[in-house]
Amino acid sequence: MRSSRLLSILLLLQTRRRLTARELADELEVSLRTIYRDVEALAAAGVPVYADQGRAGGYRLVEGYRTRLTGLTEQEAAALFLVGMPGAAAALGLTAETSAAELKLLAALAPDQRDRAGRLKNRFHLDLPAWYQDAENSPQLAAVADAVLHDRRVKVLYRRWEEPREVERLLEPYGLVLKNGAWYVVAATPTGLRTYRVSNILELTPTQEEFERAEDFNLEQFWQNHLEGFDRVRFTADAVVRVSAGLAQRMYDVSFPALVKAVAAAVPEPDGSFVVTIPIESVPNAAATLSRFGDAVEVLEPQELRVELKQLGQKLADLYS
Repeated sequence: MRSSRLLSILLLLQTRRRLTARELADELEVSLRTIYRDVEALAAAGVPVYADQGRAGGYRLVEGYRTRLTGLTEQEAAALFLVGMPGAAAALGLTAETSAAELKLLAALAPDQRDRAGRLKNRFHLDLPAWYQDAENSPQLAAVADAVLHDRRVKVLYRRWEEPREVERLLEPYGLVLKNGAWYVVAATPTGLRTYRVSNILELTPTQEEFERAEDFNLEQFWQNHLEGFDRVRFTADAVVRVSAGLAQRMYDVSFPALVKAVAAAVPEPDGSFVVTIPIESVPNAAATLSRFGDAVEVLEPQELRVELKQLGQKLADLYS
């Protein structure tokens, strides 16, 4: 533990040039007395660290001195892809490793490169959940991530949409995907690769059983194929709708990608409206989605969707009459 802290002090001084004992103590969450002892140990080991006196003083390294002790641990290397994503790193239980990896990366850079990296960090921020949505609470995420990193099987109790709702599964976790604030694990099962929503894992029991993953597995490609297949299964029919001229002029504010895409590719009618064809999942789902546009979207086909919307409108009229 102490050797790791000594290295952290050395890298902090190399990265930030001058730090007070209090700043070092706060950064490393130790006492001032510990910092004094650690700095003395560094000096005794031949590290050219000295203290500037006065109000603007602090510890610093001799100008031009740079350590080459910037090797990453296995956990820090695994956390590298999460540098700049503190929310995701915290959810995976890798906050400390990510911070250490970032510090070592900065320490390995020349001063001008380090300054540029600092500017980039303070000018770009990634916020993953969509508007009006919070990130999902996934208590089992850290355990799933550990199994992914170490190729270990896990036993889970999973909640799904169809009956029976709660099922037991033995999974071989291949990878994790974060989409719009929701985590999904891609796992091998006796019936092939499947995707599971991590927030739906009710219980997880880790095992010491290691598995051998397929050498040709590519997480990015699998996920893209999964999305395309999901859309093919999800959209079971089409609907023809008329979009009013007023709504067509406000398409940049509409959060309905299929409708936005269809209107963008269509030719307007003489009155400025658009008649377009959009994919739908089911009649009830389409009615619920389209009803929020009120009279700005009129369904022309299929007839059963028109009937569903009429009944929905009648129920609302009765409720609020």
